[in-house]
Amino acid sequence: MTSTGLSPWKTRKERERDREMKREAVLRAAARAFNEQGFHKTSLDDVAERLNVSKPTIYYYVRSKDEILFECVRIGLERLDAASRTVLPGGTGLARLIALWTEYARIVTEDFGRCLILVGEDPLPVETRRQLRALKSKIDHRFRSVVEDGIADGSIRACDPKLIAFAGAGALSWIARWYNHTGPLDVDTVARQLIDVLVHGIANPPAAAGALAAP
Repeated sequence: MTSTGLSPWKTRKERERDREMKREAVLRAAARAFNEQGFHKTSLDDVAERLNVSKPTIYYYVRSKDEILFECVRIGLERLDAASRTVLPGGTGLARLIALWTEYARIVTEDFGRCLILVGEDPLPVETRRQLRALKSKIDHRFRSVVEDGIADGSIRACDPKLIAFAGAGALSWIARWYNHTGPLDVDTVARQLIDVLVHGIANPPAAAGALAAP
């Protein structure tokens, strides 16, 4: 059944779509509040005020502040998971890793990605943390497999894939803490410059050789 334009009542599909849009608005407002104020200092009253609605309205879309944080972190992780599954499946390991790192940088500067980095799952109950950490582990192993592919195809020199995955995630995650959307550099420029450092280092080859050889 579709709306004819004569009835003031929405169809079931339209009502469900509206509810999902409003629920996402609640989650996004909460993510921004958590990012700015911290999880423990943010109340559902704060979230309601940001949306210009009453606190009972918030409970129509979520059951608790813990559920909100779980959903915010889950969405951030699922964005990373989707990127790790779909970026350049046919490229070299290095090309895929650079593409993954670029997507990673973009995601951690968005509302849910920043919440994943700045707040994370630590404030949540043990079982909930386990669910989210299992997804984190899956994403980490997928990044490592891309490094392993690069070693195998010769585009990445022999190294410890676990260490490289941790180093890349650590460096790029930190962008969430200092990046300012109103600053002079856009996210892609920041990502490109930081990834260039991760891929090529900071020293000219002769200087690097001498420095690494020093006692």
